[in-house]
Amino acid sequence: MSTTATPGLRPATHPTVTDGGLETDLIFHAGVDLPEFAAFPLLDDERGRELLRFYYRGYAEVAVRAGVGLLLETPTWRANPDWGARLGRDAAGLARTNRAAVAFLSDLGGSYAGRVPAVTVSGVVGPRGDGYRADGGVDAGEAAAYHRPQLDAFAEAGADLATAYTLTTAGEAVGVVRAARAAGLPVAVSFTLETDGRLPDGTLLADAVEQVDADGGPDFFLLNCAHPRHVLRALDEPGGWQSRIRGLRCNASTASHAELDAAEQLDEGDLDVFADGHSALRARLPWLTVLGGCCGTDVRHVARIWGVDPPR
Repeated sequence: MSTTATPGLRPATHPTVTDGGLETDLIFHAGVDLPEFAAFPLLDDERGRELLRFYYRGYAEVAVRAGVGLLLETPTWRANPDWGARLGRDAAGLARTNRAAVAFLSDLGGSYAGRVPAVTVSGVVGPRGDGYRADGGVDAGEAAAYHRPQLDAFAEAGADLATAYTLTTAGEAVGVVRAARAAGLPVAVSFTLETDGRLPDGTLLADAVEQVDADGGPDFFLLNCAHPRHVLRALDEPGGWQSRIRGLRCNASTASHAELDAAEQLDEGDLDVFADGHSALRARLPWLTVLGGCCGTDVRHVARIWGVDPPR
């Protein structure tokens, strides 16, 4: 259960820490094998759950040190039908996993009640496709039906919020929002950007935000899996749409998605450049409240942008 004053919505209005690049951190720093880049199988046994506890506790300590809220986001980016099937998970198994992920973080978050101003548990939705590429247009109705079972599982488990990360098209974002509303969940949508500041399908970020908002829109938007320099390029298009962006989970590397996909070593980027980029983004987007990281980042990166020492 949430310890927020306004369940599910506080991260959009109050400073809030979230985590970094879960999968890249576990693969390159903890030496964990994650087939299909999926972290949710770690919930299946105590060893995996302990790895996840250690990971999330680092970011919780950043929130404690910064004196801000904590957004705990489930390791379920790949826990949807297409990716789950590659790992031998059927619909019933995925539902159990998605419910278990919320319960796991609710329990962990409870240990920080009173140590941070608020704890919010978000069920994470990932794209049906690759996340780095846009494979043609996405029908919003089809996307809503596809993502609904995962969102229902989050709602059944008592999640405060659903957040869809690394979306590459406005159509899929509209579908996720529709499905979350039908499931009774507050929802946030996060697009990923290419080095030119556009979505992978070539859409201007401004146009994507306005298209999703025209269909009712999420509670707020975030951006993830792009370096701060790439995000800054998206802001060249002026307009009120920019105030809808409330969160960032940026990559450590300035490389393109194609370059990152082909890389065999982790690019942890330059901490100074990463931090300076966030300072520039905060100046351009004074409404930002949720800050964490994405590929290549770890607790050091997130602590740096919050101006505190890393806990480990």
